[in-house]
Amino acid sequence: MHLPFWLITAALAPVLLYQGKRARRVTPRLPEGSGRPSGQHGDGTPVRRILVLGESTAASVGVSSHEQGLASQLARQMHQYSATTTAWHTFGINGVRLQALNGALAKAQLPPADIVLLSMGVNDSTGFTARNRFRQQLIALRQMLAARYPTPLVLLGVPPMHLFTALPSPLRQIMGWRARQLDNVYARLARERPGDFIHLCYPPVTDPDLLASDGYHPGFKGYRHIAEALVGGGTGLLH
Repeated sequence: MHLPFWLITAALAPVLLYQGKRARRVTPRLPEGSGRPSGQHGDGTPVRRILVLGESTAASVGVSSHEQGLASQLARQMHQYSATTTAWHTFGINGVRLQALNGALAKAQLPPADIVLLSMGVNDSTGFTARNRFRQQLIALRQMLAARYPTPLVLLGVPPMHLFTALPSPLRQIMGWRARQLDNVYARLARERPGDFIHLCYPPVTDPDLLASDGYHPGFKGYRHIAEALVGGGTGLLH
């Protein structure tokens, strides 16, 4: 139990509840991306196949189509850097927490992939999912995917919510604190179980020009920024 976090959160509870309700009321709720959730960049048979799983970022919230979203942008960058045909597929649910995502994935028909990336954590941060429960759900997800996808599950770090200027203070700082706690769960799992998990830091998206109209999700330029940082930033995502 992280006592300082819970003591401060409890002391600020009336303010946090008010700010959270107001943020939900005034923040535009953008739809998920439309169109096919898969495609490829380059001609012919794909040499590399990427699968993105997760919450709103995997659901391409902030752009009009999945073709503009994270999975497609990652595949585009991989194609450009490696000059090889790269296929992509995305499976995302806006507003989902990890436990519910696991349940949905257990019933889903997923395609073959060489790289599987998980983009999660914001909704588990705002929902105050217990860290140990979050860890167990991650392990359960890996176990569910391991037979089909033997390569490590790539954990895209929980977004730095303390930088989400669309959220008021102190809500922004508390959510950022919680997001860092869950991101630390990612980092620890990757250290303890390198054969199962890889942890990549989430590239900050703070420039308003990179954000969608809600000031919360990445827009087209924001997803491109994230993809460029992950593929071209020496993270090893291409290897």
